[in-house]
Amino acid sequence: MKCPYCGSFETKVLDKRETDGRSVTRRRRECLACEKRFTTYERAEVLDLFVIKKDQRREAFNRVKLRRNLMKACEKRPISQETIDHLIGEIEQQLIGMRKSEIDSRSIGDLVMDILKDTDRVAYIRFASVYRDFKDETDFEKELQQFTQNSQ
Repeated sequence: MKCPYCGSFETKVLDKRETDGRSVTRRRRECLACEKRFTTYERAEVLDLFVIKKDQRREAFNRVKLRRNLMKACEKRPISQETIDHLIGEIEQQLIGMRKSEIDSRSIGDLVMDILKDTDRVAYIRFASVYRDFKDETDFEKELQQFTQNSQ
Protein backbone atom coordinates (compact mmCIF):
# COMPACT_ATOMS: atom_id res chain seq x y z
CA MET A 1 0.00 0.00 0.00
CA LYS A 2 1.38 3.40 -0.99
CA CYS A 3 1.71 6.00 1.79
CA PRO A 4 -0.40 9.08 0.95
CA TYR A 5 2.14 11.32 2.71
CA CYS A 6 5.54 10.30 1.36
CA GLY A 7 4.72 7.79 -1.40
CA SER A 8 6.63 4.90 0.17
CA PHE A 9 5.30 1.38 -0.40
CA GLU A 10 6.68 0.14 2.92
CA THR A 11 3.75 0.10 5.38
CA LYS A 12 2.51 -2.12 8.14
CA VAL A 13 -1.02 -2.88 9.32
CA LEU A 14 -1.64 -1.84 12.93
CA ASP A 15 -5.31 -2.75 13.21
CA LYS A 16 -7.90 -4.51 11.05
CA ARG A 17 -11.69 -4.40 11.53
CA GLU A 18 -14.76 -5.49 9.64
CA THR A 19 -17.36 -2.72 9.28
CA ASP A 20 -20.71 -2.11 7.56
CA GLY A 21 -22.08 -5.55 8.28
CA ARG A 22 -18.73 -7.20 7.48
CA SER A 23 -18.81 -5.96 3.87
CA VAL A 24 -15.90 -3.54 4.37
CA THR A 25 -12.46 -4.17 5.86
CA ARG A 26 -10.90 -1.16 7.58
CA ARG A 27 -7.14 -1.22 8.07
CA ARG A 28 -5.15 1.25 10.14
CA ARG A 29 -1.65 1.47 8.68
CA GLU A 30 1.67 3.06 9.52
CA CYS A 31 4.30 4.08 7.00
CA LEU A 32 7.70 2.60 7.83
CA ALA A 33 9.48 5.50 6.08
CA CYS A 34 7.77 8.62 7.52
CA GLU A 35 5.96 6.92 10.46
CA LYS A 36 2.65 8.66 9.67
CA ARG A 37 -0.59 6.73 10.07
CA PHE A 38 -3.50 6.42 7.67
CA THR A 39 -6.62 4.32 7.14
CA THR A 40 -7.56 2.22 4.12
CA TYR A 41 -10.86 0.55 3.30
CA GLU A 42 -11.34 -2.58 1.24
CA ARG A 43 -14.70 -3.52 -0.27
CA ALA A 44 -15.87 -5.72 -3.08
CA GLU A 45 -16.99 -3.82 -6.18
CA VAL A 46 -20.37 -5.40 -6.78
CA LEU A 47 -22.22 -2.28 -7.84
CA ASP A 48 -22.08 -2.23 -11.64
CA LEU A 49 -24.65 0.52 -12.03
CA PHE A 50 -25.21 3.30 -14.52
CA VAL A 51 -27.00 6.49 -13.55
CA ILE A 52 -29.38 8.09 -16.04
CA LYS A 53 -29.07 11.86 -15.61
CA LYS A 54 -31.85 14.42 -16.16
CA ASP A 55 -30.62 15.09 -19.70
CA GLN A 56 -30.66 11.29 -20.38
CA ARG A 57 -26.86 10.99 -20.34
CA ARG A 58 -25.57 7.82 -18.69
CA GLU A 59 -22.61 7.68 -16.35
CA ALA A 60 -21.20 5.06 -14.03
CA PHE A 61 -22.33 5.24 -10.41
CA ASN A 62 -19.70 7.17 -8.50
CA ARG A 63 -19.31 6.43 -4.79
CA VAL A 64 -16.92 9.38 -4.41
CA LYS A 65 -19.55 11.77 -5.79
CA LEU A 66 -22.13 10.36 -3.35
CA ARG A 67 -19.68 10.83 -0.47
CA ARG A 68 -18.90 14.41 -1.55
CA ASN A 69 -22.60 15.33 -1.66
CA LEU A 70 -23.30 13.72 1.72
CA MET A 71 -20.27 15.44 3.26
CA LYS A 72 -21.50 18.80 1.97
CA ALA A 73 -25.00 18.22 3.38
CA CYS A 74 -23.58 17.08 6.74
CA GLU A 75 -20.92 19.79 7.00
CA LYS A 76 -20.75 21.38 10.47
CA ARG A 77 -23.34 18.92 11.77
CA PRO A 78 -22.76 16.44 14.63
CA ILE A 79 -22.46 13.54 12.19
CA SER A 80 -19.34 11.41 12.39
CA GLN A 81 -17.36 10.15 9.42
CA GLU A 82 -18.30 6.65 10.52
CA THR A 83 -22.00 7.54 10.28
CA ILE A 84 -21.51 8.98 6.79
CA ASP A 85 -19.70 5.79 5.75
CA HIS A 86 -22.60 3.78 7.15
CA LEU A 87 -25.12 5.90 5.20
CA ILE A 88 -23.17 5.37 1.99
CA GLY A 89 -23.08 1.63 2.64
CA GLU A 90 -26.82 1.60 3.31
CA ILE A 91 -27.53 3.51 0.09
CA GLU A 92 -25.31 1.14 -1.91
CA GLN A 93 -27.02 -1.91 -0.36
CA GLN A 94 -30.43 -0.57 -1.35
CA LEU A 95 -29.19 0.12 -4.90
CA ILE A 96 -27.79 -3.41 -5.13
CA GLY A 97 -31.10 -4.75 -3.82
CA MET A 98 -32.91 -3.11 -6.73
CA ARG A 99 -31.10 -5.49 -9.08
CA LYS A 100 -31.01 -2.96 -11.91
CA SER A 101 -28.13 -2.07 -14.19
CA GLU A 102 -29.47 1.46 -14.76
CA ILE A 103 -31.28 3.81 -12.41
CA ASP A 104 -32.32 7.41 -12.83
CA SER A 105 -30.60 10.05 -10.72
CA ARG A 106 -33.94 11.12 -9.23
CA SER A 107 -34.36 7.68 -7.61
CA ILE A 108 -30.91 7.91 -6.05
CA GLY A 109 -31.63 11.44 -4.81
CA ASP A 110 -34.93 10.31 -3.28
CA LEU A 111 -33.14 7.42 -1.56
CA VAL A 112 -30.50 9.78 -0.14
CA MET A 113 -33.21 12.15 1.10
CA ASP A 114 -35.12 9.33 2.80
CA ILE A 115 -31.98 8.23 4.63
CA LEU A 116 -30.97 11.80 5.59
CA LYS A 117 -34.47 12.53 6.86
CA ASP A 118 -33.99 9.88 9.53
CA THR A 119 -30.40 10.93 10.27
CA ASP A 120 -30.33 14.72 10.55
CA ARG A 121 -33.03 17.25 9.63
CA VAL A 122 -30.62 20.05 8.78
CA ALA A 123 -28.56 17.80 6.51
CA TYR A 124 -31.82 16.68 4.89
CA ILE A 125 -32.85 20.29 4.15
CA ARG A 126 -29.38 21.15 2.84
CA PHE A 127 -29.41 18.18 0.48
CA ALA A 128 -32.99 18.94 -0.58
CA SER A 129 -32.11 22.55 -1.36
CA VAL A 130 -29.56 21.45 -3.97
CA TYR A 131 -31.33 18.31 -5.15
CA ARG A 132 -34.66 20.07 -5.64
CA ASP A 133 -33.00 23.28 -6.84
CA PHE A 134 -34.57 25.70 -4.37
CA LYS A 135 -34.86 29.20 -5.87
CA ASP A 136 -35.74 31.24 -2.78
CA GLU A 137 -36.88 31.08 0.84
CA THR A 138 -40.42 30.03 -0.13
CA ASP A 139 -39.02 26.77 -1.48
CA PHE A 140 -37.37 26.19 1.90
CA GLU A 141 -40.60 26.97 3.71
CA LYS A 142 -42.60 24.55 1.53
CA GLU A 143 -40.08 21.76 2.13
CA LEU A 144 -40.06 22.41 5.87
CA GLN A 145 -43.86 22.32 5.98
CA GLN A 146 -43.96 19.01 4.09
CA PHE A 147 -41.22 17.63 6.31
CA THR A 148 -42.98 18.53 9.55
CA GLN A 149 -46.34 17.27 8.26
CA ASN A 150 -44.83 13.92 7.27
CA SER A 151 -42.96 13.63 10.59
CA GLN A 152 -46.12 13.88 12.66
